[in-house]
Amino acid sequence: MAYLLELPPILRLVLALGVSALISFLSTPIVKKMAFKVGAVDVPKDDRRMHDHPIPRLGGLAIALAFLLTVFLFAQLDKQLEGILLGAIVILVLGILDDCLTLKALPKFFVQIFAAVIVVAHGCTVQYLTNPFSRVPGATIDLGIFAAPLTVLWIVTITNAVNFIDGLDGLAVGVSSISCTSMLVIALVVAEDNVAVIMAALLGACLGFIPYNFNPAKIFMGDTGSTFLGFVLATMSIQGLFKLYAVISFAVPFIILGVPFFDICFAVLRRLWRHQNPMTADRGHFHHRLIDMGFSQKQSVAITYTLTGILGLAAVLLASSGGAKAMIVVCSIMVVSVLAFMVIFGPKHRPADKHKTADEKKSSKL
Repeated sequence: MAYLLELPPILRLVLALGVSALISFLSTPIVKKMAFKVGAVDVPKDDRRMHDHPIPRLGGLAIALAFLLTVFLFAQLDKQLEGILLGAIVILVLGILDDCLTLKALPKFFVQIFAAVIVVAHGCTVQYLTNPFSRVPGATIDLGIFAAPLTVLWIVTITNAVNFIDGLDGLAVGVSSISCTSMLVIALVVAEDNVAVIMAALLGACLGFIPYNFNPAKIFMGDTGSTFLGFVLATMSIQGLFKLYAVISFAVPFIILGVPFFDICFAVLRRLWRHQNPMTADRGHFHHRLIDMGFSQKQSVAITYTLTGILGLAAVLLASSGGAKAMIVVCSIMVVSVLAFMVIFGPKHRPADKHKTADEKKSSKL
């Protein structure tokens, strides 16, 4: 397979996207049957769940297999990427066990830290950040001894952030797809060909799964998929985006992953304010708020897609620098922030039930 690595980067990218999408699309029905056999089924038992009948939840296995196989075929492996893939496999195994056995939050958290440490041990860290306050082009801030713990914190935070937004049909996989696209475009802009190929593989894996996950969903990605996607997005943002040399480029990953990052930060603060364990599940996430405001599942997903797309476009513009573009970025972030706060602190118009319209309930039974 070595000859595949000798292909032109753009051709490898296109092939990685197509092959990954095909593997994901073809393997999802197989994974669906497997999920029923091993008991990895999500049964609606509280008001946080938006479905009204049991649905298999091991779909992330198809995404992970498509991504890993495609990366091994088309990406150039180095020490840092090997660490990322090893950590991702740890997260994958953890997710499978959780979807089958429903593990407790604290042990999962420690395993996530372990997976992040593997990545750091292989040299993938945020050692320097571009200094936005310096007048000297290319000036950086050396994180020193804080590099490793901050990198682990970033990886674990984004891993759980994507997991937290996986509450509506097609939401997490769609947001991840948009984030992948943004990272892919930026990688092409800054000539990070290998990062672009890897992001194309992840994007393809998401696109192949989406037809099965749109409302009404036939299968969920489960923790197997949401934590895997979050982990890969977090680590690849370190591998590619934190190494940009444009001014305030350190903000690019935060902007791209702004929606899940905002949601997890607000969730932790909300639970601490209520004197609850930050790992305690509740019904106060961004998508839940949209449902409570009267939007349907499809409308709530579309709104979140739009906000993520705006932030992704802003990140691409920021990475390509330019004063006028920077102003567009600032305006975009302000607009998204205002809309997010309106959703979070806006009035609730509907009671906390299954929040499905008659049409949604009818379609979910087909």
